[in-house]
Amino acid sequence: MASSLTCTGVIWALLSFLCAATSCVGFFMPYWLWGSQLGKPVSFGTFRRCSYPVHDESRQMMVMVEECGRYASFQGIPSPEWRICTIVTGLGCGLLLLVALTALMGCCVSELISRTVGRVAGGIQFLGGLLIGAGCALYPLGWDSEEVRQTCGYISGQFDLGKCEIGWAYYCTGAGATAAMLLCTWLACFSGKKQKHYPY
Repeated sequence: MASSLTCTGVIWALLSFLCAATSCVGFFMPYWLWGSQLGKPVSFGTFRRCSYPVHDESRQMMVMVEECGRYASFQGIPSPEWRICTIVTGLGCGLLLLVALTALMGCCVSELISRTVGRVAGGIQFLGGLLIGAGCALYPLGWDSEEVRQTCGYISGQFDLGKCEIGWAYYCTGAGATAAMLLCTWLACFSGKKQKHYPY
């Protein structure tokens, strides 16, 4: 199989896939923020949540349902900042995944990735990382929503965790985006082979 990538390009393709996978897994998992409610652990993502309170009619009290799931609708996401964060981070993850899959195809297909295409792909990765970074920066603005305040001891606010902690998925998403912006963007500039010019 002929490859359109240089040795640096192969490293770029693998690293791009690793960064995209790390960011996408972190984005999808509902472990961006940890807290507790009614004595049970609760976690939030941008569009998912684990453990939520419901009113038990038979016992006439609030009980925690220990399940993970998406919010019923986009408007069900606790704050407008988290809605924007979901869109922006999802777009960034999509861009990183698109470039990563194209780069991996470049390992097997000749003349798919030229130097120019590699540089454009690096620019797209930079944009994707920037979008994810913006989403991570927006996320703390939603910590003052009622759902989060219930979980964080009613003392959380914007950029103030209260009794909650930042979860591993938040770090995972941010780390993937940072590596894509700094490392993959730079490697992309050296990823493609010079195109052959045919006489005809």
